[in-house]
Amino acid sequence: MQKLQLTTQYILYENKAELDGTSQELMNTAIEARKKAYAPYSNFSVGAAILLDNGKIVTGNNQENAAYPSGLCAERVAIYSAGALYPNNTIQKIAISASSSHKEVVKPVAPCGACRQAIAEYEMKQTTPIEIFFMGETGEVIKVNSLKDILPLAFDKSFL
Repeated sequence: MQKLQLTTQYILYENKAELDGTSQELMNTAIEARKKAYAPYSNFSVGAAILLDNGKIVTGNNQENAAYPSGLCAERVAIYSAGALYPNNTIQKIAISASSSHKEVVKPVAPCGACRQAIAEYEMKQTTPIEIFFMGETGEVIKVNSLKDILPLAFDKSFL
């Protein structure tokens, strides 16, 4: 038996003002997308913005449904839209912002497991890393250089 250890690195920004211009604009776009979320059940709104290699930005926000499993997270709305609209382009960056109507969300909110798996699919498909930036509604921003930084043992087509 071997005991192995996984480690990861991320960059922590004090706030979105510390981001470079392109990443700051992408985060602002995610924030605007978040404000259009349909979240009447959880009152937890999430917005995502994706920057493609052609310069296009594709957005998404969470869409809830009374039949809970029928809803979809912002990240998957955005990534599936990008895949449908621009199937031959690669994703360079994803920015994510989350808020709640119950309290101020000041800590970064990472993608859920299902969204991580969806992002993994596209990162593996394009064979280049996707930078991911995530935050609450205010405060710190976390940046990872690749989905593998937050999902190191991802399931992919090599297992099928």
